[in-house]
Amino acid sequence: MSEVKVFRVLGEIRKPNLKTPFRKEVIAAKPEHAVEKVYTELGSKHRVKRFHIKISKIEEVAPQDIEDPLIRKIVAGEEKIGK
Repeated sequence: MSEVKVFRVLGEIRKPNLKTPFRKEVIAAKPEHAVEKVYTELGSKHRVKRFHIKISKIEEVAPQDIEDPLIRKIVAGEEKIGK
């Protein structure tokens, strides 16, 4: 089984009369999977098409640098289970 990592995806939602920056942390195996997850979540929650979403940066996040409390809790739980 492959190791899952936490990625922080930064970008912008560009609609005709609105530009909204976003930063989202997701759990994925590869950066490509993280991008797909961001597309699906933003499209579902904000009714945004993929071509309106511009991703500027994808970075892997160390466990101590995770900002999202839910993801931090999930990662901490995985570390406890593995030991």
